[in-house]
Amino acid sequence: MGSFKMLVAAGAAAGLAVAAHAADLAPAPVMQPMLQEFSGWYLRGNVGMTNQQVKNLTNTVAPGTRVQTQFLTFDSAPFAGLGLGYQVNNWLRLDGTAEYRASAHFHGQQVATFGGIILPDDYHASKSEWLFLANAYVDLGTWWSVTPFIGAGVGTSRNTISSFVDTGATQVGATILSTTYGNTASKWNLAWALYGGLAYKVTPGLTLEFAYRYLDLGAAATGSTNSFDGVTIVNGTPFGFRDITSHDFMLGMRWMLNEPIAMPAPIVRKG
Repeated sequence: MGSFKMLVAAGAAAGLAVAAHAADLAPAPVMQPMLQEFSGWYLRGNVGMTNQQVKNLTNTVAPGTRVQTQFLTFDSAPFAGLGLGYQVNNWLRLDGTAEYRASAHFHGQQVATFGGIILPDDYHASKSEWLFLANAYVDLGTWWSVTPFIGAGVGTSRNTISSFVDTGATQVGATILSTTYGNTASKWNLAWALYGGLAYKVTPGLTLEFAYRYLDLGAAATGSTNSFDGVTIVNGTPFGFRDITSHDFMLGMRWMLNEPIAMPAPIVRKG
């Protein structure tokens, strides 16, 4: 019986020694749940409405003529575009877009004073564009599946002026109406844009966007002009539209073309 008690005591002591040694060892690593990193190629589509302005409407006039601009405005017009992009990581996106901006009606008025004679001119035209931009966006964090973002883009715009009509008075007594027509013409320009908006993730692969864009389209010009009476001083000279800008509001959708990449979180050790 004494030997049995000694054996039990020895076993208990060995167990305590093993437990104490295990307590000194590093804690076992614990793997956290997998995080989803959305990166890769995506398709995008945009639709929206324009709110455009032009700073100056220019043309050659007789020496000594003073021109006052009464107003130069565009009606709103729709636009639509498609693009291909790449989600670099959780905060950076890059894409290229091609966009058609439908015809916006232009109307304006200028008054020229020459030798005491007042010559009013009323303008009407249509303007449309093809717009190509390379864009970069920075996502600012996500709350309840909503991600605010900012961005910038640069590219080129093909601005087209059509159906230009200048109805005014001739210089002879300023009582005879004269109508001048401008041929359709297109002009390529440097274009750039600034973005701000909100994105909402509907599914892991589909995101909806609502965004504001400030867009600088550069300049545009009519083709050669031709007045019906042949005496208007601007006969043959194109009209130039300078500093065309737009405040755009747009809805967009993005579709990821690949499955999200699973990225493990950092290993956390307990102890």
